[in-house]
Amino acid sequence: MIWIQFILLLAMIFIGSQLKGIGLGVMGMIGMLIFVLVFHMKPTDPPLDVMLIILSIVTTAASLQAAGGLDYLVSVAEKVIRSKPSQITFIAPFTVYFLCLFAGTAHIVYSLLPIIAEVSAKKRIRPERPLSISVIASHLALTGSPMSAATAALVAILATSGIQVTDVLMIGIPAGIIGTGLGALSVWKMGKELNDDPIFQEKMKDPAFAKTIDGSDNETTKTIAPGAKTAVGIFGVAILLIVLFGAFPQWVPNVGAGDANFSVNADGSLKMGTLIEIITLSAAAAILLITKTPATDVAKASLFTSMATAVVSVFGVVWMSATFMAHNQISITELLGDISKAYPWTFTFAIFIMGVLMFSQAATTKTMMPLGLTLGITAPNLIAMFPAVNSDFVLPGYPTLLAAINFDRTGSTKIGKYIIDHSFLRPGLVALGTAIIVGFILTKFLL
Repeated sequence: MIWIQFILLLAMIFIGSQLKGIGLGVMGMIGMLIFVLVFHMKPTDPPLDVMLIILSIVTTAASLQAAGGLDYLVSVAEKVIRSKPSQITFIAPFTVYFLCLFAGTAHIVYSLLPIIAEVSAKKRIRPERPLSISVIASHLALTGSPMSAATAALVAILATSGIQVTDVLMIGIPAGIIGTGLGALSVWKMGKELNDDPIFQEKMKDPAFAKTIDGSDNETTKTIAPGAKTAVGIFGVAILLIVLFGAFPQWVPNVGAGDANFSVNADGSLKMGTLIEIITLSAAAAILLITKTPATDVAKASLFTSMATAVVSVFGVVWMSATFMAHNQISITELLGDISKAYPWTFTFAIFIMGVLMFSQAATTKTMMPLGLTLGITAPNLIAMFPAVNSDFVLPGYPTLLAAINFDRTGSTKIGKYIIDHSFLRPGLVALGTAIIVGFILTKFLL
């Protein structure tokens, strides 16, 4: 019976991922409906903690966007990328990594992709190289960012094991940086040189196309909103507070011991998720008040729209997955427990595969990390495996991948004949594999 239920689970995830947008969430609810009515499963608690964390963090990022803060950050990143165009294959991914690390979202990369594509083409560097690893870097940054929903979810899950946000950051950030570096090295000579590419040569026969490639630099001077730098400063203070409370748990407010609830531990200390929600939404309020940004502009921001999609997706698919795993916990433990205890690293492949199907780092984290704890995998090992949730690049349907393909007018960045043999597979596997290996090494010495 468990295999029928498992096939149903995978079917709902696969169909939902093909529908895009909120498809993953609503298909998860169909799965829940079948699990409850047909298999008489007892629903687990819905993932309210992750949903509220996503709502809080992304609303704050949307406030930063509405105040012009993201435009300011992008303008700084653009100057860095254009500073040494001949080294764009290495400069672009690291610039993207640190920008997304600060912002806590990969979607900011959309503003940089056309710049990377343009600078590469003008320098006759195959755009596929910097574009592919830059997209991977934007995802990898999320498993080291204190402002990402995935990191916040992992910290909340591992809190009972004594893990703080700083523990995740001191493994995730260096692992991500090294992974990005080796990923960039892996694409340094990927594909033919642009001038030798027959597709590009054919396109250059069109005078209009050739003019756009060889024309003057299209760098534009963007008008930065008056409160943009202030908004970035407030956002930075919020990040600092989250990191400080994680590094010094004795600073976390204590409201008195008693019964634990959704927001407070049994010893009276506030849960990390609660602190993140309070700090980030307070930062959003400060941005609106101090920069005089209309609250209505936040609701119109593209990041705010993406937040709604993420919340619905996490609600449906994580609730369905958690219900399945709770109902079959004994069978799953018997099936995977011995292998996972003897060879903890093998659980990385399970996380990777689920990440491929779910298209969401936060949803994959919330689904797989509690299972890892149930199987007896230690918290440090789960932190080392954390980058595996970024496997959403394997099936080329994630928006950042599609955007990079569309922005590359030379045609070098593409989906292959067999779908998965696309431009992002090599840098993605190298970067994630490296980050995971480095994570396991670092946890031996730091945790």
